[in-house]
Formats: sequence, structure tokens, C-alpha cells
Amino acid sequence: MTNKDIISKIHLFISVLIVVPVAFVYGFCPDTQFNIQLQTIDEHNFFKAIMGMYLGFSLLWILGIIKASYFKVALITNIIFMLGLGSGRLLSWCIEGTPAFGYQFGAFAELFLGFYGLLVMKYHSNPHNISK
Repeated sequence: MTNKDIISKIHLFISVLIVVPVAFVYGFCPDTQFNIQLQTIDEHNFFKAIMGMYLGFSLLWILGIIKASYFKVALITNIIFMLGLGSGRLLSWCIEGTPAFGYQFGAFAELFLGFYGLLVMKYHSNPHNISK
């Protein structure tokens, strides 16, 4: 892997390292890390679905890291995923008030990863950068 590959894919790798453990926390024990007490089967089902979605996107990002043919779709989905989460957290922050530190950090990290992905996309769409 070249330095250009590392710079282009590091945010996908970081995203996988963060999103996979969070997926399992959401799916199996959200009450241990968050002020959430699931009461019904439907609530448990909702969080298992979130876990599945997080794991599915993580798999796509892993494919984008190791297979060039998946890189662009991995990049686009990562940008949408991270900017969507970060924007939602910012909206909540403005409407409901300041969340716990972990959620504040999450908002900044998600927005950073999303905007980093946009920079990578801009770099890869430049016709002068041949090694896509």
C-alpha cells in the first residue's frame, strides 16, 4: 500500500475501528455505555437493526480498503454516513441542548471523517491524479 493509498483510505479504516464496536454495543448492551434502558422487544429490535446497518456499512468500507473496485462506493457511503450522523447530532445539540462528552466528541469525529472523505473524493475526481 502506497502513502497515497493510506491517505485516501485511512478514514475508512478509522471508521471501521469505531463503528464495529459501537455496533455491538448498540445491538447487545446499549445500557452499559449510554443512558438507555430498553424495555420492549421492539426497542431491542430497533437497536439490533442499527447494529446490522453499522456492520453492513463497515463491511462495505473494508471492501473499499482492500478492493479498488469498491473504493468509490465505500467513500461515498462513508461520507453520507458520517455527515448524516454528525449533522443529526448537531441538530440535537441545537434543539435539545448539550449532550454528554461522548456524544460531543462523536459529533466532531463524524463531521471530521465526513469532510475528510469529501477531500479524498475531490482529490480522486481531479483528472491530474492518475493513481485512483
